[in-house]
Amino acid sequence: MLELCLLGCGGMMPLPYRKLTSLMARYNGSSILIDCGEGTQVGIKEKGWSFKPIDVICFTHYHADHISGLPGLLLTLGNAQRTSPLLMIGPKGLERVVNSLRVIAPDLPFPIEFRELKEKSETIEMDGYRIRAFRVNHNVLCYGYTIEIDRAGKFDVQRAKDNQVEMKYWSRLQKGEMIELPDRTLTGDLVMGPPRKGIKCTYTTDTRPTASIVEHAADSDLFICEGMYGEPEKQQKAVEYKHMTFYEAAELARKAQVKQMWLTHYSPSLVRPEEYLSKVQEIFPETSVGKDGKSITLAFEDE
Repeated sequence: MLELCLLGCGGMMPLPYRKLTSLMARYNGSSILIDCGEGTQVGIKEKGWSFKPIDVICFTHYHADHISGLPGLLLTLGNAQRTSPLLMIGPKGLERVVNSLRVIAPDLPFPIEFRELKEKSETIEMDGYRIRAFRVNHNVLCYGYTIEIDRAGKFDVQRAKDNQVEMKYWSRLQKGEMIELPDRTLTGDLVMGPPRKGIKCTYTTDTRPTASIVEHAADSDLFICEGMYGEPEKQQKAVEYKHMTFYEAAELARKAQVKQMWLTHYSPSLVRPEEYLSKVQEIFPETSVGKDGKSITLAFEDE
């Protein structure tokens, strides 16, 4: 199962009741952070989650409201006696930007590994999950992210027998092992049924609507999407500054056929986003208003 917490849902500037942008995900002992706006550490502490298992930090782009919390977080990780490498993923300029911020966090007991994104879409394979980065359309280079967890098919006894696989190899093949025999090679597909539906979450913010978002969010169990403006009269402002309205986000969710959508990254002027929810739900009924600390556990379908 994949645990998710929206640590902060504000854009541009923090408010007393709204931290800046950040999402944290946990899977199988590993933690993933997407963006690290001001207040991220507070959000993690309020949630009761640990800093130390953070293995990956992904950045959508380098505007301050998405990265200003990083130096403090790095110092906290260092104070937690972390020594294992920390992977950072982000658009071109990642290493330069992070090292500039590290002027105030220079001495860390762990190395930082950088993965700068160069293509329109890139895939990073991790321990048991996959991160897909895809380019979106903001006024600076910006990416969205999808986290995917695959699920193998069920063990098929009849398939194993039909393929003349001895019982003593079944368990090893079920665990994904490849077995070399003198006369042939045994692989998992000889004993396993077709792959089952996995888990998928897509996160995108600071962008105009794009075909890449629909493509990468398709069939997501959860779609977390920017809704900078709920006020219909701010459509032109959204176009000018390359952000999205609630209604444009809902159209993307409808086209991508996601299971549910959380809105996030609100303008500071948007005090009560829930006031506009009913109109948004006319476009995509499974829309809800994101808020700091909003959490969910995504499980496989039959669990």
